[in-house]
Amino acid sequence: MDFSERLEALALKVRNQASAIETEEATKNAFVMPFIATILGYDVFDPLEVVPEFTADVGIKRGEKVDYAIVRDGEVQLLIECKAALGALKVENASQLFRYFGTTNARLAVLTNGVVWQFYTDLDAPNKMDSKPFLVLDLLDIDETLIPEIQKISKESFDLDSIINAAEELKYVGALRREIAAQFREPSDEWTRFFTTRVYEGMFTAKVREQFSVLVRKASKQFLTEQVNDRLKTALGAGVTVPAEPDSAREITSEQAAEDDLDRNTEIETTLEELEGYQIVKAIACSEVKPHRIVHRDQKSYFAILIDDNNRKPVARLHFNTKQKYLGLLDETKTETRHPIDSLDEIYAHSDAIREAVKRYL
Repeated sequence: MDFSERLEALALKVRNQASAIETEEATKNAFVMPFIATILGYDVFDPLEVVPEFTADVGIKRGEKVDYAIVRDGEVQLLIECKAALGALKVENASQLFRYFGTTNARLAVLTNGVVWQFYTDLDAPNKMDSKPFLVLDLLDIDETLIPEIQKISKESFDLDSIINAAEELKYVGALRREIAAQFREPSDEWTRFFTTRVYEGMFTAKVREQFSVLVRKASKQFLTEQVNDRLKTALGAGVTVPAEPDSAREITSEQAAEDDLDRNTEIETTLEELEGYQIVKAIACSEVKPHRIVHRDQKSYFAILIDDNNRKPVARLHFNTKQKYLGLLDETKTETRHPIDSLDEIYAHSDAIREAVKRYL
Protein backbone atom coordinates (compact mmCIF):
# COMPACT_ATOMS: atom_id res chain seq x y z
CA MET A 1 0.00 0.00 0.00
CA ASP A 2 1.13 3.55 -0.64
CA PHE A 3 1.22 6.21 2.08
CA SER A 4 -2.35 7.49 1.65
CA GLU A 5 -3.73 3.93 1.55
CA ARG A 6 -1.96 3.05 4.81
CA LEU A 7 -3.36 6.20 6.37
CA GLU A 8 -6.88 5.32 5.21
CA ALA A 9 -6.51 1.75 6.51
CA LEU A 10 -5.54 3.04 9.96
CA ALA A 11 -8.39 5.56 9.85
CA LEU A 12 -10.82 2.70 9.19
CA LYS A 13 -9.46 0.85 12.22
CA VAL A 14 -9.91 3.97 14.35
CA ARG A 15 -13.52 4.39 13.18
CA ASN A 16 -14.33 0.79 14.03
CA GLN A 17 -12.56 0.59 17.40
CA ALA A 18 -12.38 4.07 18.97
CA SER A 19 -15.57 3.66 21.00
CA ALA A 20 -14.18 0.49 22.61
CA ILE A 21 -10.86 2.04 23.70
CA GLU A 22 -11.11 3.31 27.27
CA THR A 23 -7.55 3.62 28.60
CA GLU A 24 -4.34 5.33 27.59
CA GLU A 25 -2.47 2.03 27.33
CA ALA A 26 -5.13 0.60 25.06
CA THR A 27 -4.89 3.74 22.92
CA LYS A 28 -1.13 3.29 22.56
CA ASN A 29 -1.45 -0.36 21.57
CA ALA A 30 -4.40 0.03 19.20
CA PHE A 31 -3.68 3.36 17.50
CA VAL A 32 -0.43 5.09 18.47
CA MET A 33 2.05 2.26 17.90
CA PRO A 34 0.43 1.36 14.54
CA PHE A 35 0.67 5.05 13.53
CA ILE A 36 4.37 5.15 14.43
CA ALA A 37 5.02 1.86 12.62
CA THR A 38 2.82 1.97 9.51
CA ILE A 39 2.45 5.72 8.90
CA LEU A 40 5.73 7.16 10.18
CA GLY A 41 7.64 3.98 9.30
CA TYR A 42 9.67 3.51 12.50
CA ASP A 43 10.31 0.14 14.17
CA VAL A 44 8.46 0.36 17.48
CA PHE A 45 10.48 -2.62 18.75
CA ASP A 46 13.88 -1.04 18.01
CA PRO A 47 15.01 1.14 20.97
CA LEU A 48 17.46 2.89 18.63
CA GLU A 49 14.47 4.29 16.71
CA VAL A 50 11.57 4.42 19.16
CA VAL A 51 12.16 4.99 22.88
CA PRO A 52 9.04 4.35 25.00
CA GLU A 53 8.72 6.08 28.38
CA PHE A 54 11.47 8.52 27.40
CA THR A 55 13.02 10.25 30.42
CA ALA A 56 15.04 13.48 30.48
CA ASP A 57 15.30 15.17 33.86
CA VAL A 58 14.24 18.81 33.69
CA GLY A 59 15.27 21.14 36.54
CA ILE A 60 13.47 20.09 39.70
CA LYS A 61 11.18 17.82 37.71
CA ARG A 62 12.81 14.40 38.00
CA GLY A 63 11.65 11.13 36.54
CA GLU A 64 8.89 12.57 34.34
CA LYS A 65 8.41 10.69 31.12
CA VAL A 66 7.22 11.36 27.60
CA ASP A 67 5.40 8.38 26.09
CA TYR A 68 7.59 8.05 22.99
CA ALA A 69 10.72 9.63 21.53
CA ILE A 70 11.53 9.08 17.85
CA VAL A 71 15.27 8.94 17.22
CA ARG A 72 17.14 9.53 13.95
CA ASP A 73 20.92 9.38 13.64
CA GLY A 74 21.23 9.14 17.41
CA GLU A 75 19.29 12.36 18.05
CA VAL A 76 15.74 12.77 19.34
CA GLN A 77 13.72 14.32 16.53
CA LEU A 78 10.12 13.85 17.63
CA LEU A 79 8.39 13.61 21.03
CA ILE A 80 4.95 12.00 21.38
CA GLU A 81 2.61 12.35 24.36
CA CYS A 82 -0.53 10.19 24.44
CA LYS A 83 -3.95 10.46 26.07
CA ALA A 84 -6.88 8.05 26.08
CA ALA A 85 -8.84 7.83 22.81
CA LEU A 86 -12.10 9.11 24.28
CA GLY A 87 -10.46 12.07 26.01
CA ALA A 88 -10.38 15.59 24.59
CA LEU A 89 -6.95 17.06 23.83
CA LYS A 90 -6.05 20.23 25.70
CA VAL A 91 -2.82 22.18 25.77
CA GLU A 92 -2.67 21.44 29.52
CA ASN A 93 -2.17 17.77 28.59
CA ALA A 94 1.17 18.68 27.02
CA SER A 95 3.05 19.83 30.13
CA GLN A 96 5.78 17.18 29.73
CA LEU A 97 6.19 18.11 26.07
CA PHE A 98 6.69 21.78 26.96
CA ARG A 99 9.38 20.93 29.53
CA TYR A 100 11.18 18.34 27.41
CA PHE A 101 11.11 20.34 24.21
CA GLY A 102 13.88 22.69 25.28
CA THR A 103 16.13 19.97 26.76
CA THR A 104 16.40 17.78 23.64
CA ASN A 105 17.25 18.42 20.01
CA ALA A 106 13.66 17.72 19.02
CA ARG A 107 12.03 20.38 16.84
CA LEU A 108 8.76 18.48 16.60
CA ALA A 109 6.29 17.31 19.24
CA VAL A 110 2.96 15.51 19.03
CA LEU A 111 -0.01 15.39 21.38
CA THR A 112 -2.49 12.66 20.46
CA ASN A 113 -5.37 10.55 21.66
CA GLY A 114 -4.81 8.17 18.75
CA VAL A 115 -7.67 9.74 16.81
CA VAL A 116 -6.56 13.39 16.62
CA TRP A 117 -2.86 14.15 16.13
CA GLN A 118 -1.64 17.66 17.02
CA PHE A 119 1.85 18.54 15.72
CA TYR A 120 3.86 21.33 17.37
CA THR A 121 7.15 23.11 16.72
CA ASP A 122 8.89 26.30 17.91
CA LEU A 123 7.75 29.03 15.52
CA ASP A 124 7.06 31.66 18.20
CA ALA A 125 10.32 31.35 20.15
CA PRO A 126 13.41 29.17 19.51
CA ASN A 127 13.59 25.95 21.58
CA LYS A 128 10.23 26.70 23.19
CA MET A 129 7.25 24.66 22.04
CA ASP A 130 4.39 26.73 20.63
CA SER A 131 1.10 26.72 22.53
CA LYS A 132 -0.83 26.00 19.33
CA PRO A 133 -0.24 23.17 16.84
CA PHE A 134 0.88 23.92 13.30
CA LEU A 135 -0.89 20.84 11.97
CA VAL A 136 -3.94 18.89 13.17
CA LEU A 137 -4.71 15.48 11.67
CA ASP A 138 -8.10 13.97 12.50
CA LEU A 139 -8.25 10.32 11.46
CA LEU A 140 -12.05 10.45 11.52
CA ASP A 141 -12.03 13.28 8.99
CA ILE A 142 -8.75 13.29 7.06
CA ASP A 143 -7.89 16.52 5.27
CA GLU A 144 -6.21 15.21 2.10
CA THR A 145 -4.22 18.44 1.69
CA LEU A 146 -2.27 17.51 4.84
CA ILE A 147 -1.17 14.06 3.64
CA PRO A 148 2.02 15.33 1.89
CA GLU A 149 2.97 17.24 5.06
CA ILE A 150 2.49 14.15 7.24
CA GLN A 151 4.59 12.16 4.81
CA LYS A 152 7.50 14.58 5.30
CA ILE A 153 7.62 13.45 8.94
CA SER A 154 7.87 9.76 8.02
CA LYS A 155 11.19 7.92 8.23
CA GLU A 156 11.40 7.40 4.48
CA SER A 157 10.78 11.04 3.56
CA PHE A 158 11.89 12.91 6.71
CA ASP A 159 12.67 16.52 5.78
CA LEU A 160 12.90 18.72 8.85
CA ASP A 161 13.74 21.93 6.96
CA SER A 162 10.75 21.51 4.67
CA ILE A 163 8.49 20.75 7.64
CA ILE A 164 9.60 23.85 9.56
CA ASN A 165 9.41 26.08 6.47
CA ALA A 166 5.83 25.00 5.82
CA ALA A 167 4.78 25.02 9.47
CA GLU A 168 3.92 28.72 9.79
CA GLU A 169 1.59 28.71 6.79
CA LEU A 170 0.04 25.41 7.88
CA LYS A 171 -0.49 26.75 11.39
CA TYR A 172 -2.37 29.86 10.37
CA VAL A 173 -4.22 28.43 7.36
CA GLY A 174 -5.40 25.52 9.52
CA ALA A 175 -6.45 27.84 12.34
CA LEU A 176 -8.30 30.11 9.88
CA ARG A 177 -10.13 27.17 8.30
CA ARG A 178 -11.26 25.90 11.70
CA GLU A 179 -12.42 29.40 12.69
CA ILE A 180 -14.31 29.87 9.42
CA ALA A 181 -15.96 26.47 9.87
CA ALA A 182 -16.97 27.43 13.41
CA GLN A 183 -18.50 30.69 12.17
CA PHE A 184 -20.49 28.86 9.49
CA ARG A 185 -21.85 26.50 12.14
CA GLU A 186 -22.64 29.18 14.72
CA PRO A 187 -22.06 32.80 13.63
CA SER A 188 -20.65 35.08 16.31
CA ASP A 189 -21.93 38.61 16.90
CA GLU A 190 -18.90 40.03 15.09
CA TRP A 191 -19.47 37.77 12.07
CA THR A 192 -23.18 38.66 12.00
CA ARG A 193 -22.43 42.39 12.29
CA PHE A 194 -19.81 42.17 9.52
CA PHE A 195 -22.30 40.89 6.93
CA THR A 196 -25.39 42.69 8.23
CA THR A 197 -23.83 46.14 7.90
CA ARG A 198 -23.07 45.38 4.23
CA VAL A 199 -26.67 44.60 3.29
CA TYR A 200 -28.78 46.45 5.91
CA GLU A 201 -28.78 50.24 6.03
CA GLY A 202 -30.44 50.70 9.43
CA MET A 203 -28.91 50.69 12.92
CA PHE A 204 -27.44 47.40 14.15
CA THR A 205 -29.66 47.05 17.21
CA ALA A 206 -30.13 44.00 19.44
CA LYS A 207 -33.35 43.16 17.57
CA VAL A 208 -31.59 43.43 14.20
CA ARG A 209 -28.73 41.27 15.48
CA GLU A 210 -31.18 38.59 16.62
CA GLN A 211 -32.97 38.65 13.26
CA PHE A 212 -29.81 38.59 11.13
CA SER A 213 -27.98 35.94 13.15
CA VAL A 214 -30.58 33.48 11.83
CA LEU A 215 -30.38 34.91 8.31
CA VAL A 216 -26.57 34.84 8.22
CA ARG A 217 -26.54 31.22 9.40
CA LYS A 218 -29.12 30.30 6.75
CA ALA A 219 -27.27 32.16 3.99
CA SER A 220 -23.99 30.51 4.99
CA LYS A 221 -25.48 27.02 4.75
CA GLN A 222 -27.07 27.80 1.39
CA PHE A 223 -23.77 29.14 0.08
CA LEU A 224 -21.92 25.98 1.15
CA THR A 225 -24.59 23.76 -0.34
CA GLU A 226 -24.40 25.60 -3.66
CA GLN A 227 -20.62 25.31 -3.73
CA VAL A 228 -20.77 21.57 -3.04
CA ASN A 229 -23.49 21.03 -5.65
CA ASP A 230 -21.51 22.98 -8.25
CA ARG A 231 -18.47 20.79 -7.63
CA LEU A 232 -20.58 17.63 -7.81
CA LYS A 233 -22.12 18.71 -11.10
CA THR A 234 -18.68 19.48 -12.51
CA ALA A 235 -17.32 16.13 -11.36
CA LEU A 236 -20.31 14.20 -12.67
CA GLY A 237 -20.22 16.10 -15.94
CA ALA A 238 -16.55 15.32 -16.45
CA GLY A 239 -17.11 11.66 -15.62
CA VAL A 240 -14.66 9.24 -14.04
CA THR A 241 -12.40 7.03 -16.08
CA VAL A 242 -11.91 3.59 -14.54
CA PRO A 243 -9.37 1.12 -15.96
CA ALA A 244 -11.21 -1.51 -17.95
CA GLU A 245 -10.94 -5.15 -17.00
CA PRO A 246 -9.02 -7.42 -19.36
CA ASP A 247 -11.24 -9.33 -21.79
CA SER A 248 -10.29 -12.54 -20.03
CA ALA A 249 -11.67 -11.23 -16.77
CA ARG A 250 -14.94 -9.80 -18.12
CA GLU A 251 -16.97 -11.29 -20.92
CA ILE A 252 -18.93 -8.65 -22.81
CA THR A 253 -22.31 -9.91 -23.99
CA SER A 254 -25.27 -8.23 -25.65
CA GLU A 255 -27.23 -8.70 -22.43
CA GLN A 256 -24.47 -6.98 -20.44
CA ALA A 257 -24.25 -4.11 -22.90
CA ALA A 258 -28.02 -3.61 -22.78
CA GLU A 259 -28.05 -3.57 -18.98
CA ASP A 260 -25.17 -1.10 -18.88
CA ASP A 261 -26.98 1.17 -21.32
CA LEU A 262 -30.22 1.05 -19.35
CA ASP A 263 -28.34 1.92 -16.16
CA ARG A 264 -27.22 5.25 -17.59
CA ASN A 265 -29.85 7.93 -17.13
CA THR A 266 -29.19 11.64 -17.50
CA GLU A 267 -32.15 12.61 -15.30
CA ILE A 268 -30.56 11.13 -12.17
CA GLU A 269 -29.49 13.58 -9.46
CA THR A 270 -26.70 12.40 -7.17
CA THR A 271 -26.90 13.85 -3.66
CA LEU A 272 -24.11 14.76 -1.28
CA GLU A 273 -25.49 12.27 1.26
CA GLU A 274 -25.21 9.44 -1.28
CA LEU A 275 -21.59 10.35 -1.99
CA GLU A 276 -20.83 10.46 1.74
CA GLY A 277 -22.38 7.00 2.12
CA TYR A 278 -20.31 5.80 -0.83
CA GLN A 279 -17.12 7.06 0.83
CA ILE A 280 -17.94 5.12 4.01
CA VAL A 281 -18.57 1.89 2.07
CA LYS A 282 -15.39 2.50 0.07
CA ALA A 283 -13.34 3.03 3.23
CA ILE A 284 -14.61 -0.28 4.61
CA ALA A 285 -14.03 -2.15 1.34
CA CYS A 286 -10.47 -0.78 0.97
CA SER A 287 -9.28 -3.35 3.50
CA GLU A 288 -9.88 -5.98 0.78
CA VAL A 289 -9.32 -4.26 -2.56
CA LYS A 290 -7.52 -1.28 -4.12
CA PRO A 291 -9.56 1.96 -3.76
CA HIS A 292 -9.67 2.71 -7.50
CA ARG A 293 -11.62 -0.51 -8.14
CA ILE A 294 -14.54 0.65 -5.97
CA VAL A 295 -16.83 2.94 -7.97
CA HIS A 296 -20.39 4.20 -7.81
CA ARG A 297 -23.15 4.33 -10.38
CA ASP A 298 -26.29 6.27 -9.53
CA GLN A 299 -29.64 5.03 -10.81
CA LYS A 300 -33.22 6.22 -10.43
CA SER A 301 -34.21 3.72 -7.75
CA TYR A 302 -30.91 3.35 -5.89
CA PHE A 303 -27.25 4.36 -5.70
CA ALA A 304 -25.05 1.37 -6.60
CA ILE A 305 -21.53 0.72 -5.31
CA LEU A 306 -19.65 -1.71 -7.54
CA ILE A 307 -16.33 -3.42 -8.08
CA ASP A 308 -14.63 -2.45 -11.38
CA ASP A 309 -17.70 -0.47 -12.50
CA ASN A 310 -19.35 -3.81 -13.25
CA ASN A 311 -23.01 -4.11 -12.25
CA ARG A 312 -22.51 -7.87 -11.95
CA LYS A 313 -20.21 -7.13 -9.02
CA PRO A 314 -22.39 -5.14 -6.59
CA VAL A 315 -21.00 -4.37 -3.13
CA ALA A 316 -23.94 -2.41 -1.74
CA ARG A 317 -26.88 -0.23 -2.70
CA LEU A 318 -27.95 3.00 -1.03
CA HIS A 319 -31.69 3.65 -1.03
CA PHE A 320 -31.75 7.29 0.08
CA ASN A 321 -34.64 8.61 -2.02
CA THR A 322 -37.29 8.03 0.65
CA LYS A 323 -37.81 9.31 4.17
CA GLN A 324 -36.57 6.00 5.62
CA LYS A 325 -33.09 5.29 4.32
CA TYR A 326 -31.89 1.76 3.60
CA LEU A 327 -28.53 0.08 3.04
CA GLY A 328 -28.99 -2.75 0.53
CA LEU A 329 -26.67 -5.76 0.85
CA LEU A 330 -26.67 -8.69 -1.60
CA ASP A 331 -25.87 -12.33 -0.91
CA GLU A 332 -24.18 -14.91 -3.16
CA THR A 333 -27.34 -15.24 -5.29
CA LYS A 334 -27.62 -11.45 -5.72
CA THR A 335 -30.67 -11.40 -3.45
CA GLU A 336 -30.85 -8.01 -1.78
CA THR A 337 -31.70 -7.42 1.87
CA ARG A 338 -32.49 -3.84 2.85
CA HIS A 339 -31.33 -2.68 6.28
CA PRO A 340 -33.01 0.50 7.61
CA ILE A 341 -30.56 3.17 8.81
CA ASP A 342 -31.20 6.52 10.44
CA SER A 343 -27.69 7.93 10.02
CA LEU A 344 -24.69 7.28 7.79
CA ASP A 345 -22.66 6.10 10.80
CA GLU A 346 -24.86 3.01 11.00
CA ILE A 347 -23.26 1.73 7.79
CA TYR A 348 -20.22 0.77 9.86
CA ALA A 349 -22.34 -1.83 11.70
CA HIS A 350 -22.43 -3.78 8.42
CA SER A 351 -18.68 -3.68 7.78
CA ASP A 352 -18.25 -7.47 7.84
CA ALA A 353 -21.02 -8.02 5.29
CA ILE A 354 -19.53 -5.36 2.99
CA ARG A 355 -16.10 -6.97 3.16
CA GLU A 356 -17.59 -10.39 2.46
CA ALA A 357 -19.33 -9.00 -0.62
CA VAL A 358 -16.02 -7.66 -1.92
CA LYS A 359 -14.21 -10.96 -1.26
CA ARG A 360 -16.69 -12.82 -3.47
CA TYR A 361 -15.32 -11.02 -6.54
CA LEU A 362 -11.62 -11.44 -5.79
